[in-house]
Amino acid sequence: MAKANSLPFRQIHLDFHTGPWINDVGAGFSAREFARVMKQARVNSVTIFAKCHHGHLYYDTQRAERHPGLKKGLDLTGEQVEALHREGIRAPIYISVQCDEFAADTHPEWIVLGADGKPASPGPLGAGWQILDMSSPYQEYLAEQTREVLKAFKPVDGIFFDMCWDQPSLSNYAVEAMLREGFNPEIELDRQKYAHKVAMTYMKRFYKMVKETAPDATVAFNSRPLGNLKEELPFLAQVEIEALPTGGWGYMYFPKNVRFARTFDRQYLGMTARFHKTWSDFGGLKPYAALEYETSQMIAHGARCSIGDQLHPRGFLDPAAYDLIGKVYARVEAREPWLVDAKPVSQIGLFQIPSNAYFNTGGSDEGATRMLTQLRQQFDVVTNDSRLENYEMLILPDLVALDDTMIKRIRAFVKNGGALLVSGKSGLNAAGTETAFPELGLSYDGASPFGVTYFRFMKGFDADAPNTDHVQYDTGLRVTAGAKTEVVAKVVEPYFERGWRHFCGHNQTPAAKSTKYAAATINGRVGYIAYPIFQSFANHGNYPLRLLVRNMLDRLLPEPVLRVDGPTYLEGTVMRQGKNQGNRTVVHLLAYAPERRAKDLDIVEDIVPLYNVPLSLKLPKSPKKVYLAPTLEPVEFEYLAGRVNLRVPEVRGHAMIVFE
Repeated sequence: MAKANSLPFRQIHLDFHTGPWINDVGAGFSAREFARVMKQARVNSVTIFAKCHHGHLYYDTQRAERHPGLKKGLDLTGEQVEALHREGIRAPIYISVQCDEFAADTHPEWIVLGADGKPASPGPLGAGWQILDMSSPYQEYLAEQTREVLKAFKPVDGIFFDMCWDQPSLSNYAVEAMLREGFNPEIELDRQKYAHKVAMTYMKRFYKMVKETAPDATVAFNSRPLGNLKEELPFLAQVEIEALPTGGWGYMYFPKNVRFARTFDRQYLGMTARFHKTWSDFGGLKPYAALEYETSQMIAHGARCSIGDQLHPRGFLDPAAYDLIGKVYARVEAREPWLVDAKPVSQIGLFQIPSNAYFNTGGSDEGATRMLTQLRQQFDVVTNDSRLENYEMLILPDLVALDDTMIKRIRAFVKNGGALLVSGKSGLNAAGTETAFPELGLSYDGASPFGVTYFRFMKGFDADAPNTDHVQYDTGLRVTAGAKTEVVAKVVEPYFERGWRHFCGHNQTPAAKSTKYAAATINGRVGYIAYPIFQSFANHGNYPLRLLVRNMLDRLLPEPVLRVDGPTYLEGTVMRQGKNQGNRTVVHLLAYAPERRAKDLDIVEDIVPLYNVPLSLKLPKSPKKVYLAPTLEPVEFEYLAGRVNLRVPEVRGHAMIVFE
């Protein structure tokens, strides 16, 4: 059996949120069949439940919270652990934190109170979770449950604590603690700061509890904002990125966040689910192509895979679900020799706009991730704390606020030969009055008075761009270029700002005149775009915006690690394995196209192969051989001017090209 601290590639997150009104819990459970199905589906780790959101316990306990419908004498959690261990499968244990219906109903004084004085609850007629206050005695109640689990299953393979966000509260317990610790409960920011302190304190406490009894156990706190990883790293044995694309997260959430998580010294995994939509979608089964895409995307970024499911209350697994999971995990297992210890190869550091949100969809981060992915650029998401020297280029998208220290660091980066692309207000000083980087070679004249303007590619910079003025739907800035700064696109303004007193047509006012203002400039290895171009791309998907960024990257980063000629939905990542795995470079190509098949749902149902895909990889010396994994089929190549050039014979969803 794999060590608990070696994160497996093929995991199941087995939800079991079972209401007390169900009276035949575990009635159909067979430990032997349970483990057999998991083993046959190529699963090597299953997160099983000790405690669910309903607040009920599923192991052998005298506590009142034991599920009232659990079959008499059945230690469901214990039998699952033993059965999985017999088959060499890890069995980390799930504990719900801030969602506990049993505790909320028996101790309503422990429920979070909002600023309006109302409890954090769906109300007496609502079907949903009540939220518990970790400032109240509930925290000790949870600690007692956790200690019992740690003793019963010592040493645990791991603990997965769920529902752990920063939760402000104005309960009597929270107010008294805030006053005692110098926070003002009347001020929203103080309430948020105190909530964050509470979360950090209990995470430290529960992490220590686990590690004292099981030093090799994995520990995860779910529902945390990934932007806070640096502070929380001491309490995390691994980073888990929950991202059900069809459940509201979308297909850009995981690649955006994994590019940040992978910059830290922790193993990381992606968590999707077998459901058609979101959690506990009983009877909802995802198409095979979608689950193949989601797991392929995980391993293409060096992540382990976790697929969510929910055990039926009677304790049996859905055969169709595990046929699907087994087919997907057989693919992953066959590719693992080329996945172990693989590290991403990145040229670009994309600055993140800080967010305390857990469910951070949309925005400039997502627009930039989507655009750079479509351009097959190799990039990480970085922050002020990142090692900038790891990258050849930095991108500051739209609204990145920088202090004087960071401005100095970035200027030093450019002085040492690094490339820089800045967009929108990221190029301004803290006061927003002038550009922060003299290297841009620009003067700033304030925000445009027009909500909608147009930009025109300059001659020599208009490759593939239609010969027209391209609409920019979001307000830009007015900048003028210095004598040595090249204008590569200029602003064309409309006749007037659309309003009730004067308007023209159904939407925006037409373009009227070319201006002195620059839409995009290049000065040496520094580029600037006068629009929130990445936010615009996230909102509107207007492809000339991508052409503008692509043409600027061609100038600022003329030798990208990877070049692939294919449709824009074709993704490419470059991973590198070290000496223990043969110093291999592995290129992953993913050709899946999520489609809008319902009002609010994108899905992949079909895998359409691509043939003879041109690929060029930058390598310092010629490889001895190139082949496809896992088939070991050799691929002909040439090595010319520091690049390996070849054609990938077929990309049927996911192709792995290995350079040794």
